[in-house]
Amino acid sequence: MVVGSAFMYKMRKWSVRHARSLKRVYTALESVLMFCEPLLRRLGYARLDKPFARIESLTKGLLLDSQNCGQCIVGFTGLSCPMNCPKKLRNGPCGGVRADGNCEVEPDMPCVWVLAWEGATRLDDEHIPLQTVQPPVDHQLIGRSAWLREVRIKVESSGHAI
Repeated sequence: MVVGSAFMYKMRKWSVRHARSLKRVYTALESVLMFCEPLLRRLGYARLDKPFARIESLTKGLLLDSQNCGQCIVGFTGLSCPMNCPKKLRNGPCGGVRADGNCEVEPDMPCVWVLAWEGATRLDDEHIPLQTVQPPVDHQLIGRSAWLREVRIKVESSGHAI
């Protein structure tokens, strides 16, 4: 195992152990972005996408070993990025999880879905959000800002024009 990989595996486990507090931080950030939405809209989402994507890459990359898919679902997966799965599965493990909880493809790596279950059980949610079926990855969004995308989706669903 490469030294950088060992560090990222430790960070993934740390994030899962601290899923509840990280989810609160994530929710607070979302509230701030929603409050700033009129300004974000005026500045232009397209113009802001690259700087936001860079900030996300640094923060979520370090804390969650995020793979910057542009449609982040870690709030549903116990703060474990499912894009770290070698098979890129977004809706649960492949069935090849080893008895020790490690991946069948990368035996030295903890299965991201075992970590996701651990993290999901640490959240304050009434139901386990891990059980919500997620859409497949839209490859056109890879490398784009998931934060800005989420703000736009929430504004559109609330009936406000963008």
